[in-house]
Amino acid sequence: MATENNDKEIELEDIKQEDKEMETDIENSETDANCEENINEDEEDKSSESQPDSDDKQGTGEGTEKKEKRFGKKKDKALVKLEEKLAELEDKRVRQLAEFENFRKRSEKEKSQMFEVGAKSVVEKMLPVIDNFERGLASIPEEEKNTSLIQGFELVYKQIITAFDELGVKPIEAVGKEFDPNLHNAVMAVDDDSMESGTIAEEMQKGYMYKDSVVRHSMVKVVN
Repeated sequence: MATENNDKEIELEDIKQEDKEMETDIENSETDANCEENINEDEEDKSSESQPDSDDKQGTGEGTEKKEKRFGKKKDKALVKLEEKLAELEDKRVRQLAEFENFRKRSEKEKSQMFEVGAKSVVEKMLPVIDNFERGLASIPEEEKNTSLIQGFELVYKQIITAFDELGVKPIEAVGKEFDPNLHNAVMAVDDDSMESGTIAEEMQKGYMYKDSVVRHSMVKVVN
C-alpha cells in the first residue's frame, strides 16, 4: 500500500515536471515570436524612415527643376526686354544721327545762301564803280590813252574785273543774243533789218551774274 502511494507521488511529480517544461517551451516560443515581430517592426520602421528620404530627395529634385524652369523663364523675359530696349536705343541713335546729318546739311546750305546773299550785296555795291571806270575809260581820246595816268586807271580796272572773275562774278552776254527776260531788261525796241526779231541790238548797261544768280539784269535794246 505504501509502495503504491509512493509510485503515484512519483508519477505526479513527473507530470508536474513535464507541465513545467511545456510551459517553458511555450514561453520560449512566444519570446521568439515577439523577437521576430520586433525585428520585423524595426525593419519596417527603417524602410519607412528611408522611404521619406527618397521622397524628399525626389521632391527636392522636382522643386529644383521647377525653380530652374521658373528662373529660366524670368531670365528669358529679362533678356527679351533688354533686347527690345537695345533695339529701341539703336533706333533712337540712328534717328538722331539722321537728324544731325540733315541739320548739318541744312546749316551748310543756309550758310552758303547767307554767304551768297552777302557776296551779291557787296558785288551789287561795287558795280557802279566798275560802270564809272568803263565810262571814264570810254570817254578818253585815243591820243591820251598811252599816258601813264590812263594806263594806271586801266590796270586798276583790269584788277577789279579779275578779282570779280575769281569770285564768280561774270558779265552777262547781251549784244547779238536772243532776248531772255531772266537775264535781260528791255528798255527800248528798235527796227533793224540786219537782225532777227527778238535779238538784242544794243546794251545800255552791262549786267552781271554771281555764280548762277543774277546780280543785275542787262539794260538792252531789242529788235522788233
